[in-house]
Amino acid sequence: MKAARIIFAGSPAFAAPTLRMLCARGHRPVAVLTQPDRPAGRGRQLSSSPVKQLALELGVPVLQPATLKTEAPQAELRALAPDLLVVVAYGLLLPPAVLDIPPRGCVNVHASILPRWRGASPIQAAILAGDRETGVSIMAMEAGLDTGAVYRCARLSIDAQETAGELEQRLATLGAATLSGVLDQLLAGSLQAQPQPTEGVSYAGRISKADGRIDWRQSAAQIARQIRAYNPWPVAETTLDGQQLRCFAGRVGSSSTPTGDAQTAPGRILAAGSHGLSVQTGNGILELDMVQLPGRQKLAAADLARNRTLTGMVLGG
Repeated sequence: MKAARIIFAGSPAFAAPTLRMLCARGHRPVAVLTQPDRPAGRGRQLSSSPVKQLALELGVPVLQPATLKTEAPQAELRALAPDLLVVVAYGLLLPPAVLDIPPRGCVNVHASILPRWRGASPIQAAILAGDRETGVSIMAMEAGLDTGAVYRCARLSIDAQETAGELEQRLATLGAATLSGVLDQLLAGSLQAQPQPTEGVSYAGRISKADGRIDWRQSAAQIARQIRAYNPWPVAETTLDGQQLRCFAGRVGSSSTPTGDAQTAPGRILAAGSHGLSVQTGNGILELDMVQLPGRQKLAAADLARNRTLTGMVLGG
């Protein structure tokens, strides 16, 4: 098959496997759209997106408009005469004028089984909700937020202790493979998309750092999911003796875990030792396993408890 003229739009690491797949399939994009470089890190130096870094490595031209709503970037895209536009976590709105450019349309690799978890953070939302299954949807893009008809879905189970970062890696691989399986049909215009069901619609909004703040009045199960969902970003956090304490791993306590009584304040450390920190919640006990103090490396909660008395202290107080 003659190499198609494809524009790829993506920014984070989640999008990289799909870009690699297109090049491996002989469909090296005529251009890659990615978000502009932004200040990052303590030095606030300009940093390129993972997709830009990969595109430069692969020798693919990179476009970084601040918006696609104006005529100049739209004209540049039209001049490239793409057959298809592939979008994976790009991060900028594609207006109708852009959606109308490729004759084979614009397709999106979305990290959920639509219509569940439309929006910006489907991976985190699935973990927070306690979903046992998620997946990817290859979707025809339209003006609405992830409302387009779906060409293909692929599912996978969410492991009980899986973090958002770990799940994202698996979904990124699955998304690339699923798109690869339908790419020839998409380019030929022979694949029929199915409208999304009208029932079961849910939305996953943008995440902020404030979402990581632990409310110890919630149940141990909900807090454990919060810790998994916000690892690696923004990271669940609380305070210990007035200092920020970031929480990277935690689990619901077992039947052998020390327990408090009805008067025990949520957030109180009931035991600290080789098992980690046993913390009272609004319902059940949470075992904290991996934490980090400001300016320090991540460490096992058991190491935090060594040589200091933590039992009886209240987290978040």
